[in-house]
Amino acid sequence: MNPSKLVRMANQIGDFFESMPDRTQAKTDIASHLKRFWDPRMRRALLQHIDSHGGEDLKEIVLEAILANRAMLGDSAGR
Repeated sequence: MNPSKLVRMANQIGDFFESMPDRTQAKTDIASHLKRFWDPRMRRALLQHIDSHGGEDLKEIVLEAILANRAMLGDSAGR
């Protein structure tokens, strides 16, 4: 998986949910969207990018959403 493409896609999701008035709910919704619609390999690759590069180029809300909900998005999420 191309990390820059995954980052771009995750940021697009973040752009959509960032307009929500409740930031906590927006972060939950970002993580839920990634879990429901992204293949487990995509989620693992994005988590690896965060581990390797500290979430470089991810929007703040997306990085916060992923870090707060990492267990839901991790390897076990796809099994």
